[in-house]
Amino acid sequence: MSASPDQVARPRPYRLAELGLLILAIAVAASAYALVGLGTEGTIPANVYGYAGWLAALGLILHVVVWWKAKYADPVLVPIAVLLNGLGLAMIYRIDYAKDRTGVDATAFTQLIWMTLGVGLAVAVIIWVKDHRWLRRYTFLSGLAALVFLLLPLIPGLGRTINGARIWIGVGGFSFQPGELAKILLAVFFAGYLVSYRDQLVLAGPKILGIRFPRLRDFGPIVIAWVASVCILVLERDLGTSLLFFGLFVAMLYVATSRKSWIILGLGFFAVGAVAATFLFSHVEQRVSGWLNALSPEEYNKTPGGSYQLVQGLFGMANGGLSGTGLGEGRPNMVPYAESDFIYASLGEELGMAGLFVILLAYLFIFQRGIKTAQQLRDGFGTLLATGLSFTIALQVFVVVGGVTRLIPLTGLTTPFLAQGGSSLVANWVIIALLLRISDNARRPLEDFHTGVLSVTEDPDRTDASAREKTTNADDAPTTNVGPTGGER
Repeated sequence: MSASPDQVARPRPYRLAELGLLILAIAVAASAYALVGLGTEGTIPANVYGYAGWLAALGLILHVVVWWKAKYADPVLVPIAVLLNGLGLAMIYRIDYAKDRTGVDATAFTQLIWMTLGVGLAVAVIIWVKDHRWLRRYTFLSGLAALVFLLLPLIPGLGRTINGARIWIGVGGFSFQPGELAKILLAVFFAGYLVSYRDQLVLAGPKILGIRFPRLRDFGPIVIAWVASVCILVLERDLGTSLLFFGLFVAMLYVATSRKSWIILGLGFFAVGAVAATFLFSHVEQRVSGWLNALSPEEYNKTPGGSYQLVQGLFGMANGGLSGTGLGEGRPNMVPYAESDFIYASLGEELGMAGLFVILLAYLFIFQRGIKTAQQLRDGFGTLLATGLSFTIALQVFVVVGGVTRLIPLTGLTTPFLAQGGSSLVANWVIIALLLRISDNARRPLEDFHTGVLSVTEDPDRTDASAREKTTNADDAPTTNVGPTGGER
């Protein structure tokens, strides 16, 4: 008896493939940790088995939860995230050794604790958020919460200024960067608002110079949220995150409206803002000057500021060449903030250009899988959210790598999963968890939406009096072959 077409087309979960890739990622990360010990001390670290076991436990727990709660989720995301996180831990441990930081004072130990917290939150998100469309109910609450998080560092007594940027809050002996969680909340807000007012943004409003502009009452709330976020970050002197939020805003606006004019306008606004910031803010002018005149003696020796850190990172990557000096055999500690802002340059010295290409390829896979998930989704909100989360990681990598390689000025962002920084690591693990949940919904067969495993949520904007909205809003109808904004192709 031949199988029915539905049975033939039923997607495979690929959980065993994920397990195999995860074991490979853990083996590579543990080997990198061992090679650091061999390169620095000539012997394998005594705690390598404990480290490998801890890393394996975190990866396997997340794998089991995904198999249990989101068995159709993308099988590549978890192994790549574990691989990048493991390589980052190995390099941070190597820099700890060069700076004589051991035991509980070691940055690598603290980073492993943050990874544990990040994976724990990822597990909670996968279990708690059974349907990504549920987040749409909290569109405006997410936008308000994002603004509150961004305001926290400005509160006297709570906010902390580190390296000239007031983007941290201190609680006890710990510090946290709330802007990392704000970027996730803003992605939810942008996705929910844009999918609700997509038609008004595309069709309504005046037409100026061939470009259709939305009405102010339709576009005003989202512009206010974006401007407020950027203004707060300017006050906090965190221009890297301001650039990230601006790029996220423009990218999601383009996906929602499919109008290239928004990209042109976005680039124009960015150019004007960048030039204005260079003349208005001294710290921006310092970074631009350090970028343009990095190799001049005056800029290299300037204190504070200057290009010493940038040039040392370039020299380190040049010293690594194509194949690198080998883990534990370079001198990445000569670069200030080698374990955080310049961890990409540190890895470039010891892994070489080939190693850096592999790392960039891993990030490219995360972005590609996220965009593929967005294209497979049956609802516009999920499409925008998956695109926004994927673009957040991609843009952050571009800004960091571009700054370290002197393609663009330095911005102070951290490399996702690799760099030392607990708040960034936790936020990126939450992004991975959301992408896992969204990809599970995208690949799950339609018949499973009625088995109790995943319920179909009701569109909060649906009204009986709006027949047109029923046909254009794909959040209610699980149709196949959806376009980038949820409409039928």
